[in-house]
Amino acid sequence: MTAQTDTPGTVTAVYKVSGMSCGHCEGAVSGEISEIPGVTSVKAVASTGEVTVVSAAALDEEAVRSAVDEAGFELAARI
Repeated sequence: MTAQTDTPGTVTAVYKVSGMSCGHCEGAVSGEISEIPGVTSVKAVASTGEVTVVSAAALDEEAVRSAVDEAGFELAARI
């Protein structure tokens, strides 16, 4: 469960989210996570349940969990 560093000053983390089934789901999850301070990019893929988040620094997993919950889904794991 270590974050991958893409470029200096950014951290990429991949999360598994349960319950996404369509583009609307992807948008809801992406929208909530993008509100977390420091997040620069979010890509949610409903078919795999994976959400890739790029941020300026490592994110607090509870903040990500809260954002996913707010969107109506469940954060299953960080992968």
